[in-house]
Amino acid sequence: MSTPPPSRNSPLPLPDSHGLATLAQRLRRYKPPPPSGQADRPWPETLDGSEMGASQRSEIASEPPRRRPKSARAAVLICLFEGGGDGDGDLRVLLTKRASTLSAHPGEVSLPGGKREEGDADDVATALREAKEEIGLDPSLVEVVTVLQPFVTKIGITVVPVVGILADKNAYHPATNPAEVEAIFDVPLEMFLQDENRRAEEREWMGDKYLLHRFDYQAADKKYEIFALTAGILIRTASVIYQRPPAFAERCPKFWHS
Repeated sequence: MSTPPPSRNSPLPLPDSHGLATLAQRLRRYKPPPPSGQADRPWPETLDGSEMGASQRSEIASEPPRRRPKSARAAVLICLFEGGGDGDGDLRVLLTKRASTLSAHPGEVSLPGGKREEGDADDVATALREAKEEIGLDPSLVEVVTVLQPFVTKIGITVVPVVGILADKNAYHPATNPAEVEAIFDVPLEMFLQDENRRAEEREWMGDKYLLHRFDYQAADKKYEIFALTAGILIRTASVIYQRPPAFAERCPKFWHS
């Protein structure tokens, strides 16, 4: 399973006050490992280089659903930026809470993204288009630096994580699409390597036992739960970027990378 490289004619200038430009340079050389069908992989990985809500819920379904064609594809944007406040310059990631009026999986936390459309040139184009439609993020503000190893959901949808850097957070003016998104918030990326505020449930799929991770996060007076595929993608992202394994047993399902 291969993923095309990020498409960007000229890189955006990135501040290096906290190593952001250096990080981007390393991530551009990141090469995802080839599919192995194994849930557990060596750590850390080498730094050489709409559907999301449904896919999250599919990971905890108890009955085997009919798998979709292998051509079904989606992409999500992992938009990173330097935060302030209590993090004082920590690396943070944008997340959304799906609209409560949606008929499918209302109120769940997800990364901006969705299914690939016919007019999308590649996975990068899908992720950027969906982010603009859902949260008003102008693609010109994002420097796409790499794509990670695709995840395959239980129903056969290939989800490609696209990593981008938002160099100037102040230039982004959040604008939710109320038909799809109820709220936009951000969390520190490193929290997905920590055991704090994390719970896990053991699940089984076709004889394969794995852990479903749930992370609790509170912003002001609002509480969010980040779980299933979204949590798995962010654990993987944090592990690649910080070049260390999580402080807990991951045991992700084998079908994610089948």
